[in-house]
Amino acid sequence: MSYRSTDVDILDEDQLFQKDLFTFAGGLELEPDVALKNVQAKGVDVRNFLTRGNTEKALTTAIENPPYGSNTTDAKDQNTKIVMEVLNSIKATDIPSIVKNLTLEQQDVLMKYIYRGMASPELYNSAVLLNWHEKLTEVAGVGCIVRVTTDRRTV
Repeated sequence: MSYRSTDVDILDEDQLFQKDLFTFAGGLELEPDVALKNVQAKGVDVRNFLTRGNTEKALTTAIENPPYGSNTTDAKDQNTKIVMEVLNSIKATDIPSIVKNLTLEQQDVLMKYIYRGMASPELYNSAVLLNWHEKLTEVAGVGCIVRVTTDRRTV
């Protein structure tokens, strides 16, 4: 016999959050194949900006609309490669001005990608990522780090 009148297990934060975490404005989770196609199209645009020398536009395009979702691992990996390609192509002297021109949300997404790259030092240049981290923290402050580490939406 149970003395509880309310089932507290349904109020578990992890269970509640998983349902709402990947729901978008349309009310549906982005399908993995659609997310991958979006990232591939974004990659073409980013490479076009890079060949024209417009690195700032390439970066903002690469970090906009990241593929959040529970089943979008391939899209996340592909988008991370695109962002890392952009970060490696930008000169160290241009980093502060580019970071200052980013919005708060773009700075947070960029920090997520920096941490994602640091998690795989065998794939990405850690020295470049540490340089980006330093410049981004100077501009965005430690609040950016806190927001990124507590956000459950991963890139």
